[in-house]
Amino acid sequence: QVVLRQSGGGSVEVGGSLTLSCEVSGIQAIDTCMGWFRQVPGKEREGLGFIFNGGTRTKYSASAKDRFTFSQDAVTNTAHLQLTSLKPEDSGTYFCAAPVDRGLCGVASRFYTYWGQGTQVTVSS
Repeated sequence: QVVLRQSGGGSVEVGGSLTLSCEVSGIQAIDTCMGWFRQVPGKEREGLGFIFNGGTRTKYSASAKDRFTFSQDAVTNTAHLQLTSLKPEDSGTYFCAAPVDRGLCGVASRFYTYWGQGTQVTVSS
């Protein structure tokens, strides 16, 4: 059984940083790709990008590039999303995700089957 358990998140002021974690069980995170998403009420889930190739390569969406960083820890089987220079529009619920087919990765949510429970990020000005 594949389970993704998220932690981190919270409230931060503009310009601050947060690190979100996604502990994976049932599969090895480095053997697949791990996607990250953000959702705000009333909008579709937005793909932020993914980490793949044993955690050595990353692909970021335009909104995540330069401020967000994906990483993985093979020892703890955990994926991380570091958020920096946060803006109010970064507020939302963040999700990690993993695909059934480890060779099929992408920014869109349709590539992913397993999802974390989500964690809230609130950026205040």
